[in-house]
Amino acid sequence: MQTVSEVMTRGVRTMAPTDSVTVAAQAMRELDVGSLPVCDGVRLVGMVTDRDIVVRGVAEERANAPLGEVMSEGLLYCREDDPVDSALESMRSQQVRRLPVVDKDKRLVGILSLGDVATKAEGSD
Repeated sequence: MQTVSEVMTRGVRTMAPTDSVTVAAQAMRELDVGSLPVCDGVRLVGMVTDRDIVVRGVAEERANAPLGEVMSEGLLYCREDDPVDSALESMRSQQVRRLPVVDKDKRLVGILSLGDVATKAEGSD
């Protein structure tokens, strides 16, 4: 059984809670992604999604607001030593396509996406 650490993406770009909505949107455009982890140092504190930016940032005319005011909190995450199947079940039940991955000290070590699983999991064609 594969673990999350075997298929996840490492070296993920993060944002700080003090970074602006605009800076996060620019980073998403540059990386061609729809979400970014928000970290206070190495500690994961939230995720900012393209939806957060549109609904809580742009729609409320808060393009210069800090991410700490618009990011999604109450995070769903997985651990690097979790089985991939367990992480996939969490993704399915919460209807998300990406999960932040943390180590035993809850420091961000990567992101697990459906794409990672589809291309790197055992038995994938």
